Amino acid sequence: MVGAGEIGEVKIAGLLAAGADVHVVAPKATKQVKKWAREGRLRWLHREFRDSDLVECLLVVAATSSGKLHKRISRLARRRGALCNVVDVPELCDFYYPAVVRRGALQIAVSTGGESPALAQRLRKKLEQEYGPEYEAWLRQLGKSRRKLSAISRDLSERKTKLHALASEESFQTFLRKRSVVCGKKKR
Repeated sequence: MVGAGEIGEVKIAGLLAAGADVHVVAPKATKQVKKWAREGRLRWLHREFRDSDLVECLLVVAATSSGKLHKRISRLARRRGALCNVVDVPELCDFYYPAVVRRGALQIAVSTGGESPALAQRLRKKLEQEYGPEYEAWLRQLGKSRRKLSAISRDLSERKTKLHALASEESFQTFLRKRSVVCGKKKR
């Protein structure tokens, strides 16, 4: 990762969430990036980018304010066989970052193929409202139910039917009602 400003921080968060071994090269960093470095979640090289920073890299993300540096990083990455994403410069990208809604194991990604990151972000915000934090707990429950059902049911057709019923909107609404009662949130 080259750059550790606000935009870089968002990209770094995604890489960390994916389990990447993240190395950041930047003379300055946000408070959050510094915190991740202190916690040992990433390695921060507190300096300007050097060509040698791309040795043995598989993936490179550039999020700086320098178009000239972005072109250099993209060229170097390609020469070395690394995939490169230059934030908001589709023609310098080998891949695009989707806008992602994360609810535990549930991940919903929106991509515009680099055409309009702003649209992807707007759609992500809409999806975050529609698929709130309660989906994480429901998904854990669905996983437990699936494992139990797999252990006791040999009939694949019957198991598939039951699993689809468990994942239905009706089932989700029932989950929410039970959860509100258990949490003492029952509305009158």
